[in-house]
Amino acid sequence: MSSPKDAARADVEAFRRDLDAVRGAIAKRIVGQAAIVDGLLTCLVAGGNVLLEGVPGLGKTMLVRSLAEAVDLVFSRIQFTPDLVPADVLGTTILAVADGGERRFEFRRGPIFANVVLADEVNRATPKTQSALLEVMQEHAVTIGGVTYPMDEPYFVLATQNPLEMEGTYPLPEAQLDRFLFKLEVGFPTRDEMHSILDRTTGKDVPKIEKVIGKERILAMRALAREVPVTRHVTDYAIRLLEATHPANKSAPEKVKRFVRYGASPRGAQACLLAAKIAALGDGRFSASTDDVRRVLKPALRHRVLLSFEGEAEGIKADALLDEVLAKVPETV
Repeated sequence: MSSPKDAARADVEAFRRDLDAVRGAIAKRIVGQAAIVDGLLTCLVAGGNVLLEGVPGLGKTMLVRSLAEAVDLVFSRIQFTPDLVPADVLGTTILAVADGGERRFEFRRGPIFANVVLADEVNRATPKTQSALLEVMQEHAVTIGGVTYPMDEPYFVLATQNPLEMEGTYPLPEAQLDRFLFKLEVGFPTRDEMHSILDRTTGKDVPKIEKVIGKERILAMRALAREVPVTRHVTDYAIRLLEATHPANKSAPEKVKRFVRYGASPRGAQACLLAAKIAALGDGRFSASTDDVRRVLKPALRHRVLLSFEGEAEGIKADALLDEVLAKVPETV
């Protein structure tokens, strides 16, 4: 008869094996971008939304499609454009006529009703349309005409955006940014990676991705992640890191006090701890550490740190400020 410790070890090993299976399936089509893939998988398990930012042509959409093909979930893609309206995303109520001539109102679901929703180039839509995502990203439900429609779990939104300095874009509202668990910045591939990309995309063989895990397994992995214990010491470290992003806090580094208008919200600490638990499981451990918190700090907080006017004028990056926070905040007090 196995002990609870043996059972926990087996659960952790199964979690790691399934995560590696999805990672391997994606790697059949996507070259490099290991950190981005890990971030996507963290959000998949956590049930959190993710924002992918990068210039056009870096494979953001292909990456999301590859993830959707590797998991047995319903996938939907919405191309955001300036003329898109909320009803195009959420759905609308129409007047339907039955066979007997009876008329009744019927709700036609929009593309937001899926398990994995790709909001492609989300910052090209107007703020009114962007705000249509707020409820579903947080509550996993939409309210139309006074009726609430819950989403089928697991559910998460993957949004891509081009950098804000490019033409024809609208900045995402702070309230919407805060509903993304992670913001992942997709960088340019190396020369060797470019060779592999060109070989895969210009040859006659197109890599196919097989589904490796399904809905029930993802929900089980999510439940396991929330059971990972976190000591008071680790939680306190995450809180102190969060506090150091606020310029009014005495522990904030000088650069934060100078260049930050408002620090990360409590959702940032929640994102750090949950992502740290998943990082620990991915390494085969059933306990999160301060190192896990440090690993996930930037993707969890970079979009939650709001720069002041001086910070924007100086071209300060949130990642540089978070590096200061990591350097100045001790792990123990």
